[in-house]
Amino acid sequence: MTTFPGSPRLLKGGIVVIDPESGAIKRVIALQYNPDTLSRTLQPKSVGVETGDRTDALRLKGPAVETFKLEAEIDAADMLEAGDTTVGEVGIHPSLAVLEGLVSPTSAQLNELNQLGRGGTLEIAPMVSPLTLFVWSRNRVTPVRVTELSITEESFDPNLNPLRARVSLGLRVLTVDDLGFDNKGGNIFMAYLRNKETLAARYKAGTLAALGITGLP
Repeated sequence: MTTFPGSPRLLKGGIVVIDPESGAIKRVIALQYNPDTLSRTLQPKSVGVETGDRTDALRLKGPAVETFKLEAEIDAADMLEAGDTTVGEVGIHPSLAVLEGLVSPTSAQLNELNQLGRGGTLEIAPMVSPLTLFVWSRNRVTPVRVTELSITEESFDPNLNPLRARVSLGLRVLTVDDLGFDNKGGNIFMAYLRNKETLAARYKAGTLAALGITGLP
């Protein structure tokens, strides 16, 4: 007799919100369904292209600018089947609201800003948001900034609560250039970069013969 369940446990991709100073976890947002595709773009921070100086042709100013794009689905059907009473009352509003909170300051922060202005504070520092991490398996845990959030609501209950939606997310990886080496997010980025290097070391190198050449000019 075997205890094998018949299929492997499916890991969820998602977002973890942490305190940028202490690293304490403030919220975990797991995607209901993993997207079918994940688009990634890496733009090198090169020097030579910008300056035209031949001595700079192979120089890099810092880590590449890496972005992610994905489209996730949120559907109340499975939640209702699992007996989620909140979804029965307000649909998937909570799932959408928690994502929208990633790109907007809180009402408490706005009220504090307003009070500072009323109190005559001349220079008000921009509001600080929590640190957002994108998690896509243990091999991809990196700090990000949400650069784009698009929501298409597709179905509603009789009270116009959304029941199904497609969410498009654009994320930009935050590097040590953005956060510094002493920041918690900077440490997480460096771990992400070192893991890439570890994976690259496991690549089985090809040969010149496979490219149809026996040597270089």
